[in-house]
Amino acid sequence: MTFPVLTATLLAPIIAALVIIFLPEDEPKTIKIVAALGTLAALAMSVFVFFAYDKNVGGYQFNETVQWTKDLGVQYALGVDGISLPMLLLTNLIGFTAVFASWNINTRVKEFFVLLMVLITGVMGTFLAKDLFIFFLFYEVVVIPIYIMVLIWGSSKRVTKEYAGMKLTIYLLLGSAFLLVGMVALYLKAGADTFMIPVLAQRSAALLPQNFQIIVFGLMLLGFGSLISMFPFHSWSPDGYAGAPTAVSMIHAGVLKKIGGYGLIRVGIFILPLGARFWAPVIAVLAIGNVLYAAFIALAQKDLKYVIGYSSVSHMGYVLIAMFALNVVGIDGAVAQMFAHGVMAALFFSSIGFVYEKSHTRFIPDLGGLAAQMPRLAIAFMIAGMASLGLPGTVNFVAEFTIFVGSVRVYPVLAILGIAGVIFTAVYTLRVLANVLFGPRRPEWDHLKDIRGPEMVPLVVLGFVIIAGGVLPNILMSIINSGVHTSGIAEVIKTLGQSNGGIF
Repeated sequence: MTFPVLTATLLAPIIAALVIIFLPEDEPKTIKIVAALGTLAALAMSVFVFFAYDKNVGGYQFNETVQWTKDLGVQYALGVDGISLPMLLLTNLIGFTAVFASWNINTRVKEFFVLLMVLITGVMGTFLAKDLFIFFLFYEVVVIPIYIMVLIWGSSKRVTKEYAGMKLTIYLLLGSAFLLVGMVALYLKAGADTFMIPVLAQRSAALLPQNFQIIVFGLMLLGFGSLISMFPFHSWSPDGYAGAPTAVSMIHAGVLKKIGGYGLIRVGIFILPLGARFWAPVIAVLAIGNVLYAAFIALAQKDLKYVIGYSSVSHMGYVLIAMFALNVVGIDGAVAQMFAHGVMAALFFSSIGFVYEKSHTRFIPDLGGLAAQMPRLAIAFMIAGMASLGLPGTVNFVAEFTIFVGSVRVYPVLAILGIAGVIFTAVYTLRVLANVLFGPRRPEWDHLKDIRGPEMVPLVVLGFVIIAGGVLPNILMSIINSGVHTSGIAEVIKTLGQSNGGIF
């Protein structure tokens, strides 16, 4: 029997949480070390799986299947392919660094890190699940820890943390309600005997007529689209970022949104391709709303978290337009952008968290000249800022270039508008860097101490991934391309192109 590495990866943070529960509250350092070890173990196993994955064979690997509820056909089925594997690695990169971004938490430390471990496990499970019911179960696990963490440890100047937490939770629960209705309809129409995603995809052409696919895809779009903050269902996202503690902002921007994008590929396009083709032009137009509208709003923000919050909404527009170009290059770019944006956003939010923790402000006009007092933190900001711009040499450049190549073939006008969005991204990003880091040294911030010790971990780990992915892009892109070609999605796209008069 082979070692169940995926289950072990899932259990590592949970075991850490169980250990933390039995530790005394007055040993915060021990609690943090246990959380760090749990997430490090999960990260190490994710790295192992990433490099052990056989790209030449492709498809789902490291499979684990156990019958769970026989009458309903629910199976505890885990597996990774070239689409889910980058998301698993991303989750654990951010989960590990989020522990160190929270190293100075000193209020209800035990509860904070237990909830953080549960949150990381829930997000991981959505990317590992091959069974749609198990996918939905893990998604539901994510919602409650986020609400509690925002409510207790959150902070926000524009809105109360209670408002931010409630708004975020309501949007997520409304999205999950649409997903549940769509999932049940799909299950019943496809035979009512299995929730296995590959089996549902195989039965799609024979059992799921076009009108049914259009309706159910619309339900899935409301659920997953809200989660990925698709315009106009995006307003919860910046408020959620602003109200959340640093670790939750990192996970929220880094991987929680990516569940929406992953679900649209894995469930939407793969199982409901005719529905995807019907809705694709609508989604592409809304995606440009994401890119341009959110970028304009980001230009006017004075709160650092709101700038990056609206920036994240804008970047998700690129993911959506690439995904619904419905070609292999576009989906390659969409998955790569989800990974690249996740790392970049996590580094940005960890840096903002340290600024707020040390200066007690995120108001941009109050800051300035911080590079003089905090040069290491300035490096983290600069790396994240250059990645946001899609600068060559960062993993984000590779992702954005692939997106534009894939989308311009199908939506040339929209793609050009999307490329114009890069200009606005440059304006608000460079403005933030200039106003926060540079300019004359301000005496009121002379007391600030630079990041050091455990606080350096997010800079080192996430900064390394951003640069390594830009210098050696084939490490990531070869895995993703293998997943798109061997998961069945490429065949689905080819069929859509042929039945659509070959427009792709």
